[in-house]
Amino acid sequence: MTPRPFKPLLVTLSCLAVSGTALAAEWNMATPYGDASFHTQNVKQFAEDVAEATDGALRINVHSGGSLVAHGEIKPSVRRGTIEAGEVFLSILSNEDPIFEIDTLPGVAGSYEEAMALWEATRPMITELFAEEGLVPLYAVAWPAQGIYTRDALEDPEQFEGLRVRAPNINTQRFVQNLGGNPTETEESDIPTAFSTGRVDAMITSSATGNAMTAWDYISHYTDANLWLPKNIVFINKRAFDRLDEATQEALLEAAERAETRGWQMSRDNNETSLQALQDNGVTVSTPNDEVAAALQAAGDQLFEDWQARASEPALELLETYRAGLEE
Repeated sequence: MTPRPFKPLLVTLSCLAVSGTALAAEWNMATPYGDASFHTQNVKQFAEDVAEATDGALRINVHSGGSLVAHGEIKPSVRRGTIEAGEVFLSILSNEDPIFEIDTLPGVAGSYEEAMALWEATRPMITELFAEEGLVPLYAVAWPAQGIYTRDALEDPEQFEGLRVRAPNINTQRFVQNLGGNPTETEESDIPTAFSTGRVDAMITSSATGNAMTAWDYISHYTDANLWLPKNIVFINKRAFDRLDEATQEALLEAAERAETRGWQMSRDNNETSLQALQDNGVTVSTPNDEVAAALQAAGDQLFEDWQARASEPALELLETYRAGLEE
């Protein structure tokens, strides 16, 4: 009896190996924030969780600090499928729909509990708007409340007149204009250069960003104004998601749920450590005096009235539903 040749078995095993490799997916994810940001640290942990939960069937390569795609191009790139996943500051999308800037309205959500309730109330509408572009939101995480970084103590509202203020989104830019300042759009990675070259005199951002960007190198005062708690949103390309098998999809969504829970706690923790770091490095941390607080309130009221005039009826209804929930 002639032995059966061994070669076909080798060919079969080789084909199986190739097939198994083909089933694995490798994604690229872009975030504009540097490695020192807790958001980036959370994203990288999310990617590790996905790889572990799927036994390597899905690997997400995180490109931080705008190294792969500029902030404003991240969402279009994910929509086109040039990259599979991205993270952006939600309110930079405000030119698409006012709902995206609702978390940058002073007085709407002034605590982590309120910020989470606002996210839960607006998540369905935001998810629907993303779906219209072939995108799937995975999770969102709030930054600590926004304050004002200045070279000198902020004691008089007139100090805002002509002040060149770094404002990362259109709503913050409007807010600065309402105060009499000149808003300047500057990415996080460019903040130190903007201050050193005189393009920026002050900035509105969180304790976390100030700490991550070693703000004490170019400012001396931080007014903890608790203006608003804006969010980052992490999202993926729907076609890329649909190409995954059901088990991998489920593992991805479960990892995203954990990342959201973890991220909000990281934000709380980072706010405390960042405020301490600012003070340890010589930054004077204070709250607004009555005159400055009144000016901030007036600018915020004007901002909110403008938003109401532009917002759709569904967005206005969501806001009312959210507010009613807070009163229960």
